[in-house]
Amino acid sequence: MTPPHDPELWAGFEEMTPEDVAGPVWDEPVPLNPRGQLPVFPVDALPDWLAAMTAGVAEETQTPVDLAGCLALAAIGTAAGGRLTVTVRGQWSEPATLYTAVALPPGNRKSAVFGLMTKPLLAAEKALIELTAPQRAEAAASARIAKAAAEKAEKMAANAEADKLADLTAQAISLSEAAERAAVPAEPQLVADDVTAESLTTLLAQQDGRIAILSPEGEIFEIIAGRYSGVPNMGIFLKGHAGDMARVNRQARDAQYIENPAITMGLAVQPEVLDAIGQIKGADGRGLLARFLYSKPKSLVGYRNLTPELLNPDTADIYAKKLGGLALTLASWTETAALTLTPEADAVLLAYQRVSESRLREDGPLRPIVNWASKRDGAVARIAGLLHLAAHPEDAWTRPIEAATMAAATEIGDYFTAHALDVFNAMKADPAQGPAHTLLTHLTETRTATFTKRDLFRAVPRSEFPAMGDLDPALNLLEDHGWVRQQPPPPRTTRGGRPPSPRYETHPRITCAA
Repeated sequence: MTPPHDPELWAGFEEMTPEDVAGPVWDEPVPLNPRGQLPVFPVDALPDWLAAMTAGVAEETQTPVDLAGCLALAAIGTAAGGRLTVTVRGQWSEPATLYTAVALPPGNRKSAVFGLMTKPLLAAEKALIELTAPQRAEAAASARIAKAAAEKAEKMAANAEADKLADLTAQAISLSEAAERAAVPAEPQLVADDVTAESLTTLLAQQDGRIAILSPEGEIFEIIAGRYSGVPNMGIFLKGHAGDMARVNRQARDAQYIENPAITMGLAVQPEVLDAIGQIKGADGRGLLARFLYSKPKSLVGYRNLTPELLNPDTADIYAKKLGGLALTLASWTETAALTLTPEADAVLLAYQRVSESRLREDGPLRPIVNWASKRDGAVARIAGLLHLAAHPEDAWTRPIEAATMAAATEIGDYFTAHALDVFNAMKADPAQGPAHTLLTHLTETRTATFTKRDLFRAVPRSEFPAMGDLDPALNLLEDHGWVRQQPPPPRTTRGGRPPSPRYETHPRITCAA
């Protein structure tokens, strides 16, 4: 390069570097999320009728198949109602219940998916209410008669002559004891939604120890965190997952005893809720976080097919009959059946356990989520039990779980493992990571080469960035990762006025994005 002729104007030109003329060279940017793309829910691992419903609902609603897939497992768990356990090698047993939580932003038609996947359960609940109505009416009448007889006997004893007092007193006591024993069964309920820990305990006591919480919202996490009490209240949620005996004594209330509580949860929450639950006091240490199977699918909003195929009526009808039939059949059970494994299925699970154990070592890939990963083999056994029940809804409890079913459960277990790694990584990540993703997505989609902070603020969602200052943490994180860099501000003039908005340039990878 030949310098110009004016030596005073261009003094030192020979020492200039390419960076002085064209700006510094860009280094390779650091990904905001180093884990990359997460796997999609393996629909083919489900039994045919369950897979068809899952895929059909996802297509009609244009939602990620992960949501319907996780709900399918929760629906089978609701029908099972804790009446089945999976026994592994005589060493331990797992109740066939699950806690699932799917993270999706608003606008993803979560309610529509919940409506389609849970409709047969609500229909079964209504049928149970109608079927048990005569029994409950009879029990209520008997209780009223017993109470009236006891009250009458007490009055007679109170006014009795001395020679009849002993006999009438004994009769009054006997009738009073009978009145106390005259219990009226509660109206059957399979599914709850927004319920406090205290109400949940009462529901479990009334419903023979089983209930499901299925909700397209995440209020239950706020309740666990202490929305009403001000302190976390997670005891019954821990015991309801493990099946551990629960005994509750409170002032002004009768003691409540649930021998084997069985809670199933199928939730859809906003992504930030999953990040926030890690902050619930004691949630990690007491094992609440480790009990959930997480899913963080990619939203289809903006890419949805506006003329999708509608759900096949035959598919919905088969789903309703099989799921509803299971719910009605198992609702009448008072004892628990133990599912066993064939030798081949046991070999599949044992191989999976060995992989889990090796990955839990100090340098293993599952070590960062050791609490969750320590329960993943048990979760796979539970999933296998639910898949087995769905595959043989008429007689699953009379036959062992087969190797193909266990292999399908391990495939679903691997899916939840990948998502758990991402969820727990996000819980520990910089809070600005989510907003930084939003900005990076906007810049990439618009292939922006340069921008001012003010222009960016006008272009991004106000719901996520209410004030311009809210951009700063996300911009700083993008700058730290090498995706953007702030240009030097222009010289200030003497005219005063508002300083110019900071200007940024973006990495060439953004403007060259496909």
